[in-house]
Amino acid sequence: MTISDNYNSIKEKVNETAIKCSRKSDEIKIVAVSKTFNEDVICEAINSGIDIFGENRIQEAGRKFKSLCGNFKLHMVGHLQSNKSDEAIKLFDLIHSVDKISTASKLNSEAQKINKIQSILLQLKTSDEDTKHGANPSEIIPIAESILNMGNLKLEGIMSIGPNTSDKSIIRKSFTETSKALDKINSALNLNLKELSMGMSGDYTIAIEEGATLIRIGTAIFGNR
Repeated sequence: MTISDNYNSIKEKVNETAIKCSRKSDEIKIVAVSKTFNEDVICEAINSGIDIFGENRIQEAGRKFKSLCGNFKLHMVGHLQSNKSDEAIKLFDLIHSVDKISTASKLNSEAQKINKIQSILLQLKTSDEDTKHGANPSEIIPIAESILNMGNLKLEGIMSIGPNTSDKSIIRKSFTETSKALDKINSALNLNLKELSMGMSGDYTIAIEEGATLIRIGTAIFGNR
């Protein structure tokens, strides 16, 4: 199977899942997570019609994408360290992984320097796994409120990473919690944020059923790393 075959297969599955839960498939965007794959593979993906790529490491993303041309957007989907904020601002169209006011403030300062309005998502932690980053549910509204006062950041919604388990009920609970957190932000702060980034290769259909608008797919598109 080629990258094009894999991508088209996922698009079909997205469409089928959307229809089953009375959603429009065009409101669900596929972020092709290209970490560890080289420029040749990414070029093939661009030629296959993929127009959003997700990267976890800023240095790797900068090295790979600086020489690539095409009609695509680049998203930061890995944990963001505040000391990398200047590089992140220059590279990414959307940063999924903001989980602290201090990180948001640093991003805002760096965006101001280059006169950019940086789109971001808040990362919510929905599991007790030590490897998972994200703000606790009780912190989400205060963080969102602070970001609204930062003139060079645009808050678009929420991101979460599902738990590392094969138990679909636990995965669904995580995604439901993420969706409800977005509703709480919108209600508490009188907003209309739309983006829900959740779901990966093994659980994206559950994420779509729970309202995901951005699904982050790596292995199912590119194969094993």
